[in-house]
Amino acid sequence: QVQLAESGGGLVQAGDSLRLSCAASGRSFREYIMGWFRQAPGKEREFVAAASWGDSSTFYADSVEGRFTISGDNDKNTVYLQMDNLKPEDTAIYYCAADEAWGLSTSMGAYDYWGQGTQVTVSS
Repeated sequence: QVQLAESGGGLVQAGDSLRLSCAASGRSFREYIMGWFRQAPGKEREFVAAASWGDSSTFYADSVEGRFTISGDNDKNTVYLQMDNLKPEDTAIYYCAADEAWGLSTSMGAYDYWGQGTQVTVSS
């Protein structure tokens, strides 16, 4: 199985950029569909982005399309979420997750492994 550890969160201002990292260990991230989710205070966890490495496909939530980019570094066994033009509504705890099944999914229930999360706070 794979273990996941997020890092890179912090406090930024609206319009700034931030890059989150999800370091995988135990297995290569390329063996999984990798996704990013977020949970804002008082709200349910929601899908942000996902990537399938075999066919190089990605999918984004409408709210982040064009601003966020998911990518991976094979040498570092790490998945990234580049977040540009951040908005206060992007404030949340961000989680990376790994799905053993084939095919991109936006559903939390499809993902088998989760990191501990990293806090992102965007001030206006």
